[in-house]
Amino acid sequence: MSQMLAGRAAWTAAELERSGDWIRTLDDRQRQEIDAALRQAKRHTAGLFDFGKSDFPLDSTAALLADISDELENGRGAVRLRGLDVARYSEDDLRRIFWGLGCHLGTALYQNARAEIMGEVRDESRLAEKTYAPLEAGKIVSSRARARSTGPLRWHTDRCDVIALLCVRNARAGGISKFASIVTIYNEILRRRPDLHALLCENYWRSRPADEDGQHPERAFPLPVFGVLDGKLTCQYSRTYVEQAQEFSEIPRLSAAQNEALDLLAEVADETCLFSAFEPGDIQLLNNHVVFHGRTAYDDDAASGQDRLLLRLWLATPDSRRLPPGFDVLWGSTAAGAVRGGVVQPATASRTPVQ
Repeated sequence: MSQMLAGRAAWTAAELERSGDWIRTLDDRQRQEIDAALRQAKRHTAGLFDFGKSDFPLDSTAALLADISDELENGRGAVRLRGLDVARYSEDDLRRIFWGLGCHLGTALYQNARAEIMGEVRDESRLAEKTYAPLEAGKIVSSRARARSTGPLRWHTDRCDVIALLCVRNARAGGISKFASIVTIYNEILRRRPDLHALLCENYWRSRPADEDGQHPERAFPLPVFGVLDGKLTCQYSRTYVEQAQEFSEIPRLSAAQNEALDLLAEVADETCLFSAFEPGDIQLLNNHVVFHGRTAYDDDAASGQDRLLLRLWLATPDSRRLPPGFDVLWGSTAAGAVRGGVVQPATASRTPVQ
């Protein structure tokens, strides 16, 4: 029988706002270290992402990032790092800085089958050439297409241990980041409706969308919403993938109770979540095993320079938790500290350019 989970990863918005301990700020020394590391990376490497941790040397900042890594895996699971002055850098240099910091946190993973390694989360709905494939009429709009529009994003996790987002620019209005403790949601559903909680610990079928995974041999797979091992929770979930799987005739139909469980999950997330607007230069880091994220809709005004742009990294982290048996169907490995998650490239069978 399932038991309540304890620890700092179980929080509510009120607790985070009261403590403020999820926000860290770079000091002058750390900003100077980042500038020096950027200069070294540019002297010794030609490309934006063809350098590693040793090519981006940090001292005080490395200690801060190690503390953040521990907080992500063993603490709140959510950190906002502030203090990077984006106005001082070109967009390419911001990408180099974000990549260099990411190298100190983990291993970057491919985010789609076209080898995207640093995503740009922005409105692409009006562009002539989109970075996601066109959708068939009448089909569920994919998660990737939703993310590349101005619309809201429902509660979800990404397929990596840690998602990192760097805010380059905000929209004219909206685009507020929101996130919620999955541990709190797990406990509250168990308290209110243990019958629905039990269903969420059983398999739900999810799709493998072509605009993300490419032509995968399996177009759907089963995985529980919640899994617990060693007293630690893991959750890999997006309702969009569950809905897309229902388009396939060979997939079992969702029961009314299964849908009710997903409705309750969203309801509790809405009740307990934190809304927190980005400031330019903010880096948001979330442990996908224990934190849901989403956003509100937004309005851009490119003419005034208010067109929302976030840079995104998916990271496999060296201190990640073990996952329950069977979760390798998505992650590739359930071992602690493994390079796992992301999207395997059809041509190379690799999850990351770093081997």
